[in-house]
Amino acid sequence: MKTRQKSEWFYFKKNLPLTLMALPGIILMILFKYLPLSGIVLAFKKYNIRKGIFGSEWNGLENFKFLFKTSDAWIITRNTICYNLIFIVLDLVVAVTVAIMLNELLNKKRAKLFQTIFMAPYFLSWVVVSFIAFAFLSVDNGLVNHILRFFGKDEVQWYTQKQFWPFILVFCQLWKTVGYSTVMYLGSLVGISNDYYEAAIMDGATKWQQIKYVTLPCMRSMMIVLTILAIGKMFYSDFGLFYQLPRDSGPLYPITNVIDTYVYRALKVSGNIGMASAANLYQSVVGFILVLGSNFIVRKIDKDSALF
Repeated sequence: MKTRQKSEWFYFKKNLPLTLMALPGIILMILFKYLPLSGIVLAFKKYNIRKGIFGSEWNGLENFKFLFKTSDAWIITRNTICYNLIFIVLDLVVAVTVAIMLNELLNKKRAKLFQTIFMAPYFLSWVVVSFIAFAFLSVDNGLVNHILRFFGKDEVQWYTQKQFWPFILVFCQLWKTVGYSTVMYLGSLVGISNDYYEAAIMDGATKWQQIKYVTLPCMRSMMIVLTILAIGKMFYSDFGLFYQLPRDSGPLYPITNVIDTYVYRALKVSGNIGMASAANLYQSVVGFILVLGSNFIVRKIDKDSALF
């Protein structure tokens, strides 16, 4: 018994510095992640600001019914899922391709320069990006319309023509976020031993064969983890991308309206906090199920590649 107590005291003293270092982060997580979970009850209440969260009346699933009975329910769900599927696939393909290309550059200073160029847009807010896009797409002074007029073409009303915006949204999302994923994949590339490539070269493998049989298999775990995390956010949308970039243009709603923007507009117009909470809970639960489901499938195929 005494030996066990001494052992526990020894490990406590040994881990005390690490525990103290983690304590601020743990406190912040409790304050901003766990305590706000009590607000989940708002999804099942008719919120009254005078009565507060816990004093408001219960209304069961009425907030969810209000969310899904609207005529826009199918449109916002379709847009949210389809855009995120496209983002997941393109981000994976483009980020892996760019990471491999940067890794193959022999001049490391040039590789760092290109890495910085790809990463820089990630730190821009969507407000800034929306003004950059407006400089290109403005009807009167936009660069694109100036070029069209120069070649004798009719100018385009970009912020009312919805057929162009699926491509604009996908391009801007990819341009802004692909640098972050590229850095993640570059980190996994650095960990690949040169012995594998030397063995492949001795076997007569071409550069493409080295990438196919050495690089991509070694990156598989990182690719699976990032994809599973992205699938978990499939019912979430980047609010700035779908609200700030199109400048909240009404004619573009059928293409740019997603769950997040719909909830924001409904909250701004009606002030229905209960409905907003219901939508957020719906997104969280579906995201949780998607993470578990995708991880379960990966675990069945290759247990070592699963997230947990």
